[in-house]
Amino acid sequence: MTPDPARLDVVVTRGRDAAPAQAGGADRLLLGSFPGGAPDQGHHSPEPALLSTVVRETDLPVWVVLRHDELPFHRLVALGATYLELGAAGLAFGFLDRDLEVDGASCAEMSRELGHVPWLFDGFDATLEQRTAWRDVRHLPGLDGVVTAGSTRGLEHGAEELLSRLHADPALAPLVVAGGGLTPALVPWLARAGVRRFAVGASAREGGSWNRASVDATRVRTWRMLLDDAVDLALGVPAG
Repeated sequence: MTPDPARLDVVVTRGRDAAPAQAGGADRLLLGSFPGGAPDQGHHSPEPALLSTVVRETDLPVWVVLRHDELPFHRLVALGATYLELGAAGLAFGFLDRDLEVDGASCAEMSRELGHVPWLFDGFDATLEQRTAWRDVRHLPGLDGVVTAGSTRGLEHGAEELLSRLHADPALAPLVVAGGGLTPALVPWLARAGVRRFAVGASAREGGSWNRASVDATRVRTWRMLLDDAVDLALGVPAG
């Protein structure tokens, strides 16, 4: 086995997404919901009942988005605690201050309140100055990774910036979870830059539709093979 294997996260939004994601070779499920069914507003916290359903449908670790624009901080803490009680293996949250800089104090407080559960920084690309944001985020307690496309407009626009940052500071690569418009053409470049963790959402669904299609095992398997091959090639592992 590759000593530094590719890791595949699949974004799920309903119970019936879980089984095909696992069958296709996902390593982890990221559970979120779209308020009003609008993906352009980003992922928000799902209903606890949905988490219960997903956990029953899979053996994979399920990480849950902890984001609700209308809930005060203490209510978010309570919601996160509920997710953990229902079987969530980790959470995805992130806080920015009024200047769109990483609010390290709030992130650390959330981690502490929830027993230092492992978490992903969600919403990182909205920071105003990413060089400073990467400096501030890397030592946050409990942080497992940073979901990033290098740009709020997705990897199509942010990949060059992300790759440039990784080449300048290779130590960031273990924190990167490359997601947000990931395309097959970008995978080899990211793998060569040291990225080993990738997240796919709409591209794991028939027709790329969040609302009209569930996760498709064949599409997940295609991503699984692509990522494994790209990382093997980056590491110089012989084919076959």
